[in-house]
Amino acid sequence: MSDIDTKPQTVELTKTKQPPLYKVILLNDDYTPREFVVVVLKAVFRMTEEQSYRVMMTAHQRGACVVATYTRDIAESKTTEANDMGRSAGHPLEFSTEPEE
Repeated sequence: MSDIDTKPQTVELTKTKQPPLYKVILLNDDYTPREFVVVVLKAVFRMTEEQSYRVMMTAHQRGACVVATYTRDIAESKTTEANDMGRSAGHPLEFSTEPEE
């Protein structure tokens, strides 16, 4: 018998914490054309025509709709890009960002 320790060694793995997520929310207004909202959703959030229409109608009927959830930097940049598209076209289209609970 040898003096070598034959017990298996345990390796401690550290788990990386996931970054907090933020919701991008489409707010309804009565002035931005529905077709334009669909165009913005397709362009900025890479949604299909059907997905964009569904999100736009939900916001229209309920006053707001969560578009997508991202890390903070991405959520804020997409919100800014979508709001800028609305402003440059002369529409009061508004998206906001808030932490996910």
